[in-house]
Amino acid sequence: MAKKHRQKPANLLAQNKKARHDYNIGDTYEAGLALTGTEIKSVRAGKMNLKDGFARIRNGEAWLENVHISPYKEGNVFNVDPLRNRKLLLHKQEIRRLDEATAGKGLTIVPLRVYLKHGYAKVLLGIASGKHNYDKRETLKRRDQDREIARAIKERY
Repeated sequence: MAKKHRQKPANLLAQNKKARHDYNIGDTYEAGLALTGTEIKSVRAGKMNLKDGFARIRNGEAWLENVHISPYKEGNVFNVDPLRNRKLLLHKQEIRRLDEATAGKGLTIVPLRVYLKHGYAKVLLGIASGKHNYDKRETLKRRDQDREIARAIKERY
């Protein structure tokens, strides 16, 4: 039998793979993204980098900062700054919860992935606390052990 490969969902546009390695992720929230016309075209083409991005609550509004969206190739004068701050579309209650959660020491809001839902770009945000190096090593060790256990069970049955 052929090996089954994990494929990313068809609507997944960008993913922050380092986030789960560098942070412990708590609650997650889905937020809409306010984008210009050329930005959404570039996002649909997969020209987005979430690696160093984070979200911040300012004046009762949520903003996505330090996320790079490459300029659209055919966009000419309508292209905007690739690193500009983009507004996140959330309910007032969700913004308040995020603000209260990050008011605590050592917590931040990290974008985990960007995907399309009913034609709109959505961001999955996670409330994150930083991991220490020994936590990262422990996670890698646990993952290797789980892989070995799964391999042994597969060979046995």
